[in-house]
Amino acid sequence: MATHATPLQGPVAPGVLPLSEAELRHAFLAEVDRIPGGGRLNQCIQCGTCSGSCPVSYAMDFSPRQVVALFRAGAIETLLRSRTIWVCASCYHCTVRCPAEIKITDLLYALKRLAIERKIFPRRFPVYMLSESFVDMVKTYGRNYELGLLRKYFLRTRPGVMLRRMGEGLALWRRRRLSFRAERIKGIDGLRRMIKKAETFDRPRELVRKERITDVVGYQTLDGKQ
Repeated sequence: MATHATPLQGPVAPGVLPLSEAELRHAFLAEVDRIPGGGRLNQCIQCGTCSGSCPVSYAMDFSPRQVVALFRAGAIETLLRSRTIWVCASCYHCTVRCPAEIKITDLLYALKRLAIERKIFPRRFPVYMLSESFVDMVKTYGRNYELGLLRKYFLRTRPGVMLRRMGEGLALWRRRRLSFRAERIKGIDGLRRMIKKAETFDRPRELVRKERITDVVGYQTLDGKQ
């Protein structure tokens, strides 16, 4: 597993991010710039409305409010290694109810994209592997192939579990809920061209006042104003 916890080069002044965190922070802010309204992140008042609205916060190691607080504290790698960004159900309750109109769900997606790009994942929580396997199935068959998905997922994560759960798979097969034969949809080449084209599109941008915190923590802006 890759790590960005590189040794620090000399002492770090109070309030200044280590080099590894500064680099991750810069990459995250580049993602935030692509989110319409993403610059409102610096307007969070830590009211906790997002955490109180989240239906799956009980399963998160950091609530949505704590995600913003950790970002301000300069703990990007901690966020990338958290379960929170993978547990988010994308219901957008936090975004709809936020009094500062911060698009928290989209920010969690930005963290998820950064985690995938940098291969920084929480230990023993391979949701990203399930996501990758699902996308592979759709690109190959144009739809989900459940047996192929399970086989690929378990072989890449926990092969022993696949053997222990073979009985459940057979039970599903007897009830015709699981097929051993993969079927491609008609026009799969057209679908692949659409996916390939969509992957080249850039996300929409919105001109807003951007947060420019790159090498300091807390609420200080780049120009030094509090």
